[in-house]
Amino acid sequence: MSSVGELARLAARPGRLVGATALLGACGLIYAREIEPRLVELVRLTLTLPRLAPEFDGYNVIQIGDLHLDDWSRPGRLKRVVERVNVQRPDLVAITGDFASYSAKRLDTEMLTGALRRLRARDGTVAILGNHDYPTDVGLVLGCLREAGVTTLINGVRTLRRGGAELHVAGIDDVMEGRSRLDRVLEELPASGAAILLAHEPDFADVAAATGRFDLQLSGHSHGGQVRIPLLGRAILPPFSQRYTRGLHMVGGMIQYTNRGLGSVDARLRFMCRPEITAITLRERTGEDSLWRITER
Repeated sequence: MSSVGELARLAARPGRLVGATALLGACGLIYAREIEPRLVELVRLTLTLPRLAPEFDGYNVIQIGDLHLDDWSRPGRLKRVVERVNVQRPDLVAITGDFASYSAKRLDTEMLTGALRRLRARDGTVAILGNHDYPTDVGLVLGCLREAGVTTLINGVRTLRRGGAELHVAGIDDVMEGRSRLDRVLEELPASGAAILLAHEPDFADVAAATGRFDLQLSGHSHGGQVRIPLLGRAILPPFSQRYTRGLHMVGGMIQYTNRGLGSVDARLRFMCRPEITAITLRERTGEDSLWRITER
């Protein structure tokens, strides 16, 4: 039967059309809750930073974030994420906040600490906190990070060195919680050398870029929209992620990247917005390269 004839037949039987629609909706719901949240995508980026020293050319940063661990999380899933991160042979792992969701009673601290402890990177793992970490139990989250050997950048800076060259990695505390102190970061940040800023909320890029001191900001928070309906676009979007919801952006003279995160909140659904691990290769600017070169592959 032709497609036109099939539609006519369905139209003549409203009950079947309603049933088919309901079945399609149920299948979509199952996919969004049980399948897509497990389809973690590895996104590879090459970013050229004009202030990057030759000694750091090819430096490999792996960004993850928005784990949102609670009683529906599974150890096997997080273990597989860690394994995929380690396979990339990172120089540095950067975690951009929201380890917890809503309740400390539902946060599996052994799972979190055990997974983070297994991360392998030449210069270790750095992390910032997110807006969910504070109301859940910030002391508990910080304890897990400390036990796992993760360096927390709470309005602070860590300087990486290769010979006499430096690469600075800074972290701003959570904006939504009113704890960000960019003034402290800038006071601690040396005047020269490439600088990367970890900021949980992506829209902080407008503030960071205005300083002219940061080459790259890495963020999370938005989950990329988490649920994206065709024609309707993003359906779930928290505050401070209205402008730079997902992916790459140029903000003034600074590159900003928003990772889609690994977990989810509220309805715990993902649709057309897969969880993400980001592998970033940093390149120095040479010869006739443009001031900023961004490629995504």
